[in-house]
Amino acid sequence: MSEQSIELRETVRRRYAAAAVEVTERGTACCGPEPIEVDENFGSTLYAVDERGALPAEAVAASLGCGNPTAVTELREGERVLDLGSGGGIDVLLSARRVGATGKVYGLDMTEEMLALALANTAKAGATNVEFLKGEIEAIPLPARTIDVVISNCVINLSVDKPAVFAEVFRVLKPGGRIGVSDVVADDTLTTRQRAERGDYVGCIAGALSFAEYRTGLEAAGFTDIEITPTHLVADGMHSAIVRAGKPPATEDQPAETEAADACCGVNACCTSGETVADSA
Repeated sequence: MSEQSIELRETVRRRYAAAAVEVTERGTACCGPEPIEVDENFGSTLYAVDERGALPAEAVAASLGCGNPTAVTELREGERVLDLGSGGGIDVLLSARRVGATGKVYGLDMTEEMLALALANTAKAGATNVEFLKGEIEAIPLPARTIDVVISNCVINLSVDKPAVFAEVFRVLKPGGRIGVSDVVADDTLTTRQRAERGDYVGCIAGALSFAEYRTGLEAAGFTDIEITPTHLVADGMHSAIVRAGKPPATEDQPAETEAADACCGVNACCTSGETVADSA
């Protein structure tokens, strides 16, 4: 990884660590925490009132995304879901309610402060089918073919190695698995420089892929049935979009592997060398 990429990743980490600390500190005030993002394009206002009301105030306040992936992703009872860049846990907790007690939702984040906030929010929500992992979305600390659905909310655009993200998502999905992602996507006519002129990297603008680049990246990883649907403008020529795609089902020559659901470690699958479970309990 180049020095510039390392610095960009660290800048992103610092920005979201600071956001988590701010929410935590505000939570000690008498009136509770106010949302970090108060904007019609980003933050908790993109969630329905009843969804926000059913969650801890700190989970809602820490919402920094550009959409609501749980609203457009069909989740079924008993499924295993992975949230990339899970932050304060809003999408993990909403997903956990939908997959039920027989399902499981993993939240993956690289920021210690966000993971601590998410664990506190999980305890307040009383969710028992949730687990948080520390790691990077370019190297997901889960075994292959163990996840039914991958979701993410305005995080992939922050990655410094998006092909690695797409490849890792494809790897951990079961055959027939799917993704439902909210992300910022640029018009195909905008150059990289023009995207940077519209906003910085940590603001989810400068690092965004174009519609064509996003589709090409998913196709290169092996995804099919790709849909990229813009929902609202976040800057000139920059859109919040819903991205859906699927991993092809197993064929007779490549049968689906049996689930490693109860094998050995805290993620209900064999541990990988890079895995860290945020909740040691």
